[in-house]
Amino acid sequence: MAKQIGWEGVFPAVTTQFRSDFSVDLDATAKVLDGLIRDGVSGLIVCGTVGENTSLSRSEKVALMETAKAVSRGRVPVIAGVAEFTTAFACETAKEAERVGLDGIMVMPALVYSSKPHETAAHFRGVAKATDLPVMVYNNPPIYKNDVTPEILASLADCDTIVCFKDSSGDTRRFTDVKNMVGDRFVIFAGLDDVVVESVMLGAQGWISGMSNAFPREGETLFRLAKAGRYEEAMPLYEWFMPLLHLDARPDLVQCIKLCEEIMGRGSAITRPPRLPLGPEERAVVEAVMAKALKTRPALPEVGLKPAA
Repeated sequence: MAKQIGWEGVFPAVTTQFRSDFSVDLDATAKVLDGLIRDGVSGLIVCGTVGENTSLSRSEKVALMETAKAVSRGRVPVIAGVAEFTTAFACETAKEAERVGLDGIMVMPALVYSSKPHETAAHFRGVAKATDLPVMVYNNPPIYKNDVTPEILASLADCDTIVCFKDSSGDTRRFTDVKNMVGDRFVIFAGLDDVVVESVMLGAQGWISGMSNAFPREGETLFRLAKAGRYEEAMPLYEWFMPLLHLDARPDLVQCIKLCEEIMGRGSAITRPPRLPLGPEERAVVEAVMAKALKTRPALPEVGLKPAA
């Protein structure tokens, strides 16, 4: 029987904060994490794509996991991204997440290697067997090239610890395909910001969001409105949000999200190379999108969020 989890709502893919010399700033990251919780998000993802996982050492990843665990104090679930070159390395990271006491792991396909479907499935099985933590399968073919298709996911239905599927392909038809294959076996999470309402309409129970780092209350409100079927209230907010949400679909999404976060006073725009700062023209585009968004920022409908502290 599959593990039971209570994951739902908005889980920002939290940014990793760096100092000017590109060293990890755990104190600044802790402030980002605490601010998101205080503003009402439902969970946290550390060491994901937006957290620059692939630019971190093993010890840095563990330190970030420990920081998130300490900051959350059980207030929200904390899930760690697992993005490694080999199944063995991924298993080691998964074991560290379990040792730290996190609530689950979000596993990416083995990086660099373009695997065949049966190899992709075997990687997820291997990592799932290495830990008792609930596993979220993460599919992001535009970025990581290996596509976890509905067929591959359905083949993992017998693996009890694999409980959740995050899809960032942008193809929302896949949610229906998965349901037709294995019913409600997997909890579904939206993984691409600018199709979140469509994903919720098709059964997504959660949203791993990039832009909710800068606008956590707007993100959580949008998700809850869509989940409740309050589309007349959700659509004006979605339309306002959409230019920002499109930034999550760019190759330089991390730089864009961190710049927005910095403009909002929630974090730093510094990214670790090979991610370089946005050029002047690109930065100006993002700043213009933010300026318009802040000028037209809507009042939020009541959805039961905690008051901002």
